[in-house]
Amino acid sequence: MTRLFFLCAGLIHAGILCWPASLPAKEPNIVFFLVDDLGWADVGCFGSDFHETPHIDSLAKQGMRFTQGYAACPVCSPTRASILTGRHPVRVDITDWIPGKRANPESNPRFAHIDDRNNLALEETTIAEHLRSNADYQTWFLGKWHLGDEGHWPTDQGFDVNIGGCDKGSPPGGYYAPWSNPNLEAKEQEEYLTERLTNEAVKLIEDSPSERPFLLYFSYYNVHTPIQPDNRTIDHFRKVADKKFPTPVAAAPEHDGWSRMRQDNPEYASMVHAVDLSVGRVLQALDDANLREDTVVFFFSDNGGLCTLPKQRKFGSGPTCNLPLRSGKGWLYEGGIREPMIVRAPGITLPGSTCDAPVVSTDFFPTILELAGLPAAPQLHADGRSLVPLFKGKPLPERNLYWHYPHYHGSAWKPGAAIRAGSWKLIEFYETNQSELYNLAQDPGETTDLAKSEPATLERLQQELKTWQQRLNAKMPIEITAKE
Repeated sequence: MTRLFFLCAGLIHAGILCWPASLPAKEPNIVFFLVDDLGWADVGCFGSDFHETPHIDSLAKQGMRFTQGYAACPVCSPTRASILTGRHPVRVDITDWIPGKRANPESNPRFAHIDDRNNLALEETTIAEHLRSNADYQTWFLGKWHLGDEGHWPTDQGFDVNIGGCDKGSPPGGYYAPWSNPNLEAKEQEEYLTERLTNEAVKLIEDSPSERPFLLYFSYYNVHTPIQPDNRTIDHFRKVADKKFPTPVAAAPEHDGWSRMRQDNPEYASMVHAVDLSVGRVLQALDDANLREDTVVFFFSDNGGLCTLPKQRKFGSGPTCNLPLRSGKGWLYEGGIREPMIVRAPGITLPGSTCDAPVVSTDFFPTILELAGLPAAPQLHADGRSLVPLFKGKPLPERNLYWHYPHYHGSAWKPGAAIRAGSWKLIEFYETNQSELYNLAQDPGETTDLAKSEPATLERLQQELKTWQQRLNAKMPIEITAKE
C-alpha cells in the first residue's frame, strides 16, 4: 500500500480531499520527459540539496511523485526499449547498452560476452505506433534514441518526427555546436544541445493542430557524459560549491569500484539545471497554448546516476551521488535502478500526492493506453500493467520485479541478476557465486546483507528468479573455457 493512502485517507474521508472519478472525455496529449543517467536523488523533490530543479519540483507538487519507480535495467538502451514496448529487456533481447562493451581480457573475466540485439526489432510495436494507428496521435521524438542505426530510427518505429535521435548514446560531437548529429543540424555556433532541443519542442507544441492529440517524447542527452557544463549557469554552481564544500570527501569502495559520496560537482549540477530549465519551458508552452488540462506529463530517467567507477580509473568515482541509495548506473543496487518519477495527470492525480508502490518502466505503455481511452493490449505490453488505479489512490496487487544484467559494465559491475518480492530484494553476483539479500522496507540503502540470517527467504527468491529466467529464456553467462 502506498504512503499516499496513509497521508490522504483521513482528509478524503472527511471530504477535504477527493480523488477525481473518471478519465478525461477526449484523448489527452502525452508529454514524456526521459532524462539520461539522472539519479534518483539528483532533483530537489527527491532529496538533492545542491542541484537546483525548481520546475521539476513544481511539477511534483502539481502531480504524483513515485518514490519507488524502477528502470527495467541499470543501463540505457534496455530501459528505453522497455518504455517504448512495455516488454522486459530480456523479452526484446536488448539486455545491454548498444552495442555494449566486452570485458577487458586483462581483467580475467569468468564469462564470455553475451550477444544481444543492437537495435529494437522492427517487429516490436512501440507506444508511438500504437497511438498513431489506433487514436490518430501526432508522434514526435526529440533527443537520444540509442536503439539502432539508420533503418531503426524513431521514424521507423512509429514517430512522425525525429529531431536528434540516432544510434549514439552520447551526444555525437558533444553538447555544443557544431556537433555531428545526422538528425540535427546546428543553427548557431556554440549553441547548447539541450536548449536547441527545447526550442524545437516548444515550436512543435505551438504549431500543433488543436484537433489532434500528440505524443511528445523528449529524450534528453543530458546528463550523460561527457560532462560539459551549461555555460549559462556554471559560474553560479562553482560559487555555490566553493562555499558549500570547503573540504573534499573521499570516495567509498564498492566491490571493485569507487563510489562518489556527495553531490558536489558544479559541472554536473549545471547539466541537471539545464534539464530543469527545459522542463520549465515546455510546461510553459503547454500553458501558453491552453493545453495544461489536456496533457498528461511523465518525468523519468533511464537508469541511476553515474556514481561508481572502477578503482583503476585515475579520476576516481562518477560525477554524482545517489545516497541514501547504494551505488549507481550499471549496478543492480537501488542506486542503479530506482529513478525519479513524476506523473501529472490533470483531473486524475491528486496535486502533491506521493506513491510508494513499486512500479517499473514497462508500466508506461499500458498506462498511456488507458489514459488515451484505448483497450489494454497485453499481447504487446506483456510485462507492464496500467498505473491509473494508483493515480486514483487505489492499490494494485503486489508482484515480483526482475532484473537481468548478465554483462560486464564500465562501472565495475560484473554479470548478475536481481528480484524484488515485496520488501525483499535478492541480488546474484555470478562472477563470485555470491548472493545478497536485503529488506528494503527496513534498509533501503542496502547496508545489511541478510543472506545468512534469512536462508529460507534467500532460497525462495533464488528459485523464483531462476524460474522467471527460464520462462523468458534469458541468456545466461557461459564460462570461458581454456580453448577460448
